[in-house]
Amino acid sequence: MTDAQFSPSSSDASATALDPVTLAVIQNGLQQVCNEMDVAFSRAAFSPVISETYDRSDGIYHRDDGALIAQGEDGLPVFVGTMQDCTGAVIQRARSVVPGDVFIVNDPYMGGTHLMDVKFVKPFFYRGELFCWLANTGHWPDIGGAVPGGFSASATESEQEGLRLPPVKLYKAGVLDEEILSIILSNIRIADQRIGDIKAQAAALTVGERRLTGMLDRYGRDTVDGAIVELRRRAAQQMRAKIAPIPDGTYEGEAVVDSDGVVDEPLYIRLTMTKQGDGLSFDFSRSSPPCEGPMNSVIATTRSSVYLAMKHIFPDVPINAGTFEPLQVADPDGTFLYAHYPRPVSGCAAEVSQRIAEAVFSAMTKAVPDLLFAAPAGTSGNFSLGGLDPQTGRGFVCYLISGGGYGGHLGGDGLTNGCSTIGISKTTPIEVVEQRYPILYEEYALREGSGGAGRTRGGFGVRYKVRLRRGRARASFVMDHGRVGPQGALGGADGAPNTVLVERGGETYTPLHLSKEQGIAIQAGDAITVQSPGGGGYGDPLRRDPAVCARDVRRGYYTAEQVRERWGVVLSADGSVDTPGTTAERRSRHTPT
Repeated sequence: MTDAQFSPSSSDASATALDPVTLAVIQNGLQQVCNEMDVAFSRAAFSPVISETYDRSDGIYHRDDGALIAQGEDGLPVFVGTMQDCTGAVIQRARSVVPGDVFIVNDPYMGGTHLMDVKFVKPFFYRGELFCWLANTGHWPDIGGAVPGGFSASATESEQEGLRLPPVKLYKAGVLDEEILSIILSNIRIADQRIGDIKAQAAALTVGERRLTGMLDRYGRDTVDGAIVELRRRAAQQMRAKIAPIPDGTYEGEAVVDSDGVVDEPLYIRLTMTKQGDGLSFDFSRSSPPCEGPMNSVIATTRSSVYLAMKHIFPDVPINAGTFEPLQVADPDGTFLYAHYPRPVSGCAAEVSQRIAEAVFSAMTKAVPDLLFAAPAGTSGNFSLGGLDPQTGRGFVCYLISGGGYGGHLGGDGLTNGCSTIGISKTTPIEVVEQRYPILYEEYALREGSGGAGRTRGGFGVRYKVRLRRGRARASFVMDHGRVGPQGALGGADGAPNTVLVERGGETYTPLHLSKEQGIAIQAGDAITVQSPGGGGYGDPLRRDPAVCARDVRRGYYTAEQVRERWGVVLSADGSVDTPGTTAERRSRHTPT
C-alpha cells in the first residue's frame, strides 16, 4: 500500500505544511483517544478478565482499508496486526453504514484470533463524512463451545470451540439489535453478565467518537488527515533506520509448541529471516503442517506476532501501519501457521503467537546479539474453570492467566513474573477471584530456581495452587512450554518448563499433553497447581559474577548446590564465595578450543 492510496492528495499537502509541534500534539492526541477508550472499556466491563486483567485493546483505523492509525498504550500488542486486518474485512463487507452502526465479529479467519476475542468495529463520521473506523477487542470469558471458557484443548474443528460471528451490525444507527443479541446470548454461558461487557465495549467507542470529534474541531479534518499520512511515513522510516545496521544475510530461528492437544507430538516453527538493505522478510514455510488440534494460527495472528516481536526489539518505534511496511511476512500456506476454516484455533492468540515471536527472537539474536535477550516464559497460562456455585445458585466461568520469567539480556537479569510476550495483561487480583468465584488460592509465590542459567540469568515464573471450595466444575487449560523451557541465548541455559498438577479424588496426575487438557471434572476439595516457566539465560553461565550468585542464594532464589551445578560457583559454609574452589570448579569445566 502506498501513501497515495492511504490518503487524499489534499492531505499530502497538509502533511507537508505541518510544523513539528502540531504533528507531535496530534500524534499524542490520537494516542490519548485510544487510551481513553481503553480506560472506559475496563472501568465499565463486568468481567474481571477485562476490568482487572486488561485483556482488551482499542484503536483507530483508516477509512479505506482499515490500516492502523493509533492503538492504546495499554492494549494487547498482539491485537496490533489482527485488528487492522479485521477492520479491513468489515470494510470489505459493509454495504452501507450510518452514524451509530457497530459491527460485531470474532471470525478467526477474517483477521481474528481465537473466538473469545470479540471485536466491535464502528464507522466514525465527522460533519457527515466518514473519517475513520474505531475498533476494539475484548476477551469474553465464554463464547459457548465444548467447555466453559472456550479453551477446548482437544477440539478438531472450529464449531467445537464456540460461536463464530461474521461481521454483523449489532447496533444499527445507535440502536441495539435485540434479535441478534438474543442469538448471541442464547449460545454462550453466563449470558446475563455478557450484556454488561457488550455495553461497555460499545460505550468505549462512543468515548472515542467524542474525543476524536474534539480533536478535529480544533485542528481541522485536512490537518489531522495530513498528520496521519506523515506519522505513517515517519514510522516506516524509523523502522527502516533500525533495520539498516543489521548485517545483510539470512538468519534462522526455531521454536517448539508442546503439542496440538490431540496428537502428542511437538509442532515446529522454523523461520528463515532475510535482511537486505532496510527491510526484513520472514519465511515460515518449513514449519510443521496444519495440526488436528487447536494450536493452528490464522494468518492475521501470525503476521501480528512478527510485528510485536520486532516492537519488543525496537520499542521506541511508534506504532501505526507504517511500522509494518519494512516487515514482509510470506504467507506460510500449508503449515499450521496459516489456518483455514474449519481448523481449530483456540490456542493461536495466547500461545502459538508467543512461539512465533520466540522464533523471531532466536533469529534476531544471531543478527544483533547485543540488542536481544533470551526467550521469555512465552505462555499466557490460560486456565478456565466453569460450573455452578451452590451457594448462589448461579453459574460461573473463571478465566485465569499467569505471568512468567523474562529472559536475561546484556544489561542484566530477566524480569520476574512479567506479563506474556503478546500482552500487557496482568493476573486478576487474588481477592477479586476469591470474591467472585468459589475458589481458594492456597499458594501464590515466586517459582525460585526457574530462571535459566547464564552470564545474566532468566527471571522467575510463579507457582500457584487453587482449590474448588464448593460444588462441581470443569477445568480446562491451553498453555505451552511444558515440553521444553524458554530458550537460552548465546550459551545460556533454557528456563524451567511449565508444569501442571491436578489433584482429583485423592489422586495427583500430570496431563498427558503436559500443559493442555479440557473438561476435567472436579469437585469440592480438588485442586490444581500451576508453575509457570522461567526465562532463558543469556551468555556463558561460567562468566556470571560469583558474588551475584552468592547474593541469589542468600535471597533464596537458588540453593548452594544449584549455583555450583549451574554456574560453577562454590560457596563456603557461611554463604560467601569460595574463590579458590570456584576457580578450580570453573577451570575443570572449561573446554579447550
